[in-house]
Amino acid sequence: MGDRVFKGGSVPPFRAPGWNLGRLSLEPRDHPLVMGVINATPDSFHAGSRRADPAAAVAAARAMAAAGAELLDLGAESTRPGARAIGQDEELARLLPVIEAVRAALPDIPLTVDTTRAGTARAALAAGADAVNDISAGLADPDLLPLVAGAGCGMILMHRQGTPRTMQDAPRYGDVVAEVAGHLAERVAAAEGAGIPRGRLLVDPGIGFGKTLDHNLALLARLGDLGGDVGLLLGASRKRFIGDVTGADTCDRLPGSLAALAAGYLAGAAVVRVHDVAESVQFLRVLAAVGRAGPAGTPGPR
Repeated sequence: MGDRVFKGGSVPPFRAPGWNLGRLSLEPRDHPLVMGVINATPDSFHAGSRRADPAAAVAAARAMAAAGAELLDLGAESTRPGARAIGQDEELARLLPVIEAVRAALPDIPLTVDTTRAGTARAALAAGADAVNDISAGLADPDLLPLVAGAGCGMILMHRQGTPRTMQDAPRYGDVVAEVAGHLAERVAAAEGAGIPRGRLLVDPGIGFGKTLDHNLALLARLGDLGGDVGLLLGASRKRFIGDVTGADTCDRLPGSLAALAAGYLAGAAVVRVHDVAESVQFLRVLAAVGRAGPAGTPGPR
């Protein structure tokens, strides 16, 4: 998908692979699937995503679904730079009431659980989650890949360098695009070796996870070179690199987040993980309409 570029002033039609979650398959149509973020945490980097109370989480989930979110990502441990790790008991105490409440309120919307722990994933899947979103790509807990294989659910494998507490301490790469692509390919092979079919996997380059501004921009510029034939997830919403480019605080980074969505569209990302669902859906729908209006390579008016 790395050859999908602007030609003659046109926006190319969108193409992306589907994602099999076991009980259902998600098929992107004319733009990436939009994943809304709900954090059952007191310390996630974007305060607007914090919904520790189950009732508040349900209200947010309903609003996101009504705004066009095709799936929701729920987590209970902050992974922002410098975040402290919590234990599994604390993670489950925060997470399970939220998952159970959201699943009861919205029985049909796909849910992913953001965790690196097999024990947490097992409980979340039993409570109604459909996929595991692991920022360690199966490296933090050796039991997680076999668990996902046995559960027959979907999985997201993300690249990171270091841990949330240390990952922004002078990250270094020789060729960030090649190294991230190679790491993701290795983790896909490990997941397949554990028994997870390739069609149940997505890969995530981990924007902001052990990367400098230049690393993040290089990855966004060449997203299409990272996934191969495995679906790609892009999570760039409101992240620090936008502030590094523009000087905007977290609460003012929606315009920059939408610009990153354009990169995801052009690269054929299957899923985009966002905090601002309504705005993201509107942006992508308009971009898709422009793409449908003229095939790639057709010159625009002079």
